[in-house]
This record gives sequence, structure tokens and C-alpha cells, in this order.
Amino acid sequence: MPKALHPVAGAVALATILTFWIATVVSEAFGPVSAIIAVKTWIPWGFIVLIPALMAAGGSGFRLSKGQRGGLVDPKRKRMPFIAANGLLVLIPAALFLAAKAHAGELDAAFYAVQVVELVAGAVNITLLGLNMRDGLRMTGRLPQGAA
Repeated sequence: MPKALHPVAGAVALATILTFWIATVVSEAFGPVSAIIAVKTWIPWGFIVLIPALMAAGGSGFRLSKGQRGGLVDPKRKRMPFIAANGLLVLIPAALFLAAKAHAGELDAAFYAVQVVELVAGAVNITLLGLNMRDGLRMTGRLPQGAA
């Protein structure tokens, strides 16, 4: 079960975070204020998908790697605490703050300051999850070792 669950859960988590990030950038750059408010107030609802997907990916990955050391397992294992801490300590609080500010129509300096932090932290998690996906594909032979 973990062997089938892990790649699906990881892909869902990465796709969800990418969706949040892209929707934020597009609404901020090209959308009216109503689009920004809609995106920011809907993102916390996406946690219903994201959090279980991250938990399933992390738990199944831990179970699959039990007893394995070295190779590509170690970098994947070392990235996970950073991914989790970034999500729990930065991304979730930022998303909740931004949703509350957007809902109140307060797109002020504090909103945009936190928005910048959220975009940077989101890009970090997208990068780390992408690296984990790449390494997982290499471990299963779906991606050659030298491929980028």
C-alpha cells in the first residue's frame, strides 16, 4: 500500500501547493481585487486536500525507507523536516492571516508583506518537494540518475 500511496500523495501535495502559488501570482499580477480576495479566502479550504496528502506522503515515505541508508533516501529524509516546518510555521499561519485580511477587505501593507513571505516560503517548499519527487523517480528507475 505505501508503495502505491507515496507517489500519488506526493504528487497531490506538490500539485496543490503549485496551484496555490500560481493562483496567488496570477490573481495579484493580473486580477482585480475580487480575484485576490477569492484566491486568498479559498486557499485555506485547500488544506483539506493538502494536509492529508502531505501526511500520507511523509508517512508512507518513512515506512518505505525504513532500514535504508545512503543514496537518495538520505537527502529526501533530510528535506522533510524543512518542508514540514516551513508549512506549519510559515505557510499555514500566513495563509490564515491573508485569508482573514482578504475577507475583511484589508489589502494593506501588512497583507502584502505577509504575501511576499508566503510566496517565498511556498517557492521553497515547491522546490524541496520537486527535488524529493525527482529523487523518488530516480530511486524507482522512472528517471535516469543523470537526468535533471
